[in-house]
Amino acid sequence: MIQIPSIRSGRAAVPMLLVLATLLAGCASGLPSLDRLGSVVTPYRVDVIQGNVVTREQAQALQPGMPREQVRDILGTPLLTSVFHADRWDYVFTLQRRGQEPQQRKMAVFFRGDLLERVEADELPSEAEFVASLDVRRRAGRAPMLEASEEQLRRFSEVNRPVTQAVAPAAPATPRAYPPLEPAEGAR
Repeated sequence: MIQIPSIRSGRAAVPMLLVLATLLAGCASGLPSLDRLGSVVTPYRVDVIQGNVVTREQAQALQPGMPREQVRDILGTPLLTSVFHADRWDYVFTLQRRGQEPQQRKMAVFFRGDLLERVEADELPSEAEFVASLDVRRRAGRAPMLEASEEQLRRFSEVNRPVTQAVAPAAPATPRAYPPLEPAEGAR
């Protein structure tokens, strides 16, 4: 019978631990390296969208002489307003996606008093271009037809015909007698 030395005996445990560590190190050499594993398995990173999305159509709707309230109705509340520059509103938009360079667009709206004087902006996308840039996983192609032909409707109604089962006529309800809720006058 083979006797395995106890871990409590200090002298016998040290060589045994060294042998065990050597065996485990040899087993680990056959595994894929952690660098390769890390490049395959990555955590999900959420797209970060910050600020006000301002499109080309919104910028074109601005006209010199518009009051501040009307500009706010078109563009939304500005991301930056400064006490030191009360006649300037800044709209900043950033989009950060995994594996892509961050996008940043800026627009500054200048007022004289309460009326719009001028607008300075980066190249702004149209609304359709911006929406298309959001869905990068969508495959370009023909949109599916959303109408059914008469033949398709007929086949659908044949396949999904309701199942009717013969229902036995219900038995007439028998009158039930319930005890009175309150005791009779003479029983008290």
